[in-house]
Amino acid sequence: MRIFFAVCTALSLSIPVLPAIAADSTTETAAPQTREQRLDRLFSDLKHERNPKAAERIAGRIWAEWNRSGSASIDLMMQWSQKAIEDQKFDVALDFLDQVVTLDPKYAEGWNRRATAHFLMKNYAKSMADIEKTLELEPRHFGALSGMAQIMTETGRKQSALDAWQKVLDVYPMLRNAQDQVSKLSEDLAGEAI
Repeated sequence: MRIFFAVCTALSLSIPVLPAIAADSTTETAAPQTREQRLDRLFSDLKHERNPKAAERIAGRIWAEWNRSGSASIDLMMQWSQKAIEDQKFDVALDFLDQVVTLDPKYAEGWNRRATAHFLMKNYAKSMADIEKTLELEPRHFGALSGMAQIMTETGRKQSALDAWQKVLDVYPMLRNAQDQVSKLSEDLAGEAI
């Protein structure tokens, strides 16, 4: 479980260096779209895509949008925080991430990254607080919802974990790990009810 959360985080950070994924494959001549319009279109595509690989590419484009803070300073602190997380220097990562959420409290990915750092430190209450803020800013954040599900699993709240995984599938139906977790938790809860 923890590995999946870390992989989601790593994926979110690797996307900006992959311009082919972030680039729009359509050749529209319409006026440029706002970030919200692009995200709305991508989430609609993600919800309706039935090919897992194509859905993964769409999810990558969503991560790319989420990672664009609009501030060079914040982007740099996000890079530094990721390096600190990879080096397991969580206190250093949190210092950077505290600055990120202070500088731009409406930047959902700053909150999500800080939730990840807290999760890796097993500070589940702090991680949940940051996940809630992430979801307040971006209710469709499947990474944050996955993190919530993992915390619920880690703390023995299987029904809450199942509910969170089902919310992930509402947004990203082809996410294999979420499908597997829903199946496993459903079986576990059915077995406990007997």
